Amino acid sequence: MWAAFNPRGTTLFLEEDPKWVQTVLKDASFLHAQTVTYRTQLQEADDLMKSYRKVPSCLPANAYVNGNTECKLALTNLPDEVYDKEWDLIMIDAPRGWFAEAPGRMGAIWSAAVMARNRKGPGVTHVFLHDVDRKVEKMFAMEFLCKKYLVKAVGRLWHFEIPSMANVSSSVIGGNSFC
Repeated sequence: MWAAFNPRGTTLFLEEDPKWVQTVLKDASFLHAQTVTYRTQLQEADDLMKSYRKVPSCLPANAYVNGNTECKLALTNLPDEVYDKEWDLIMIDAPRGWFAEAPGRMGAIWSAAVMARNRKGPGVTHVFLHDVDRKVEKMFAMEFLCKKYLVKAVGRLWHFEIPSMANVSSSVIGGNSFC
C-alpha cells in the first residue's frame, strides 16, 4: 500500500520500536524504515509547552531541527535524509504517547512544523496528525501546526497544509508565534 501511494517518491518510516522495524522489513524489504530515539516523555508535555518560548532556537524566527540541542522539542537524532529533503507530506502517528513515561509526540509535531515552515521550494507541506482525541496531540497541534492551516478533520486524524514561511509576509506571522 505505501509503495503504491508514492511510487516515484521517498517514503520513510521513523519508528521507536526496533522489533517493529525488523518485523516489517523482514516481510517488506522494499520499505525504508529506521529506528529513532526520542528525547522527551509524555509527562513533560506541559512543561515543554510553558517553556519553549524561553529558548530562542525554539521560536519560529530562529527554529531549526538538525543539531538543535538547545530546544528540547527538536528531533536531533533523525537520519540525515530527513533533514536533507523537503517533504511534501509528513504523517505523525508515533511515538506511542499514551502513557506518562512514553515518548510523546510533542517533538514530532514541533519538528514537522519547523521543517514545513523552513521549506524553500514551492508548495505547502501536508502534515497529518493521528490521535487528536488526546490532549497533548491537540494542544501541540494548535500551538505549532495552527488551526488556520487545518484543512480537514476526519475522526482522530487532522490534515494541515503548512506554507513555507519564505512565501508568507512577515506581517502575517508574529515573531514568537507559529500561528
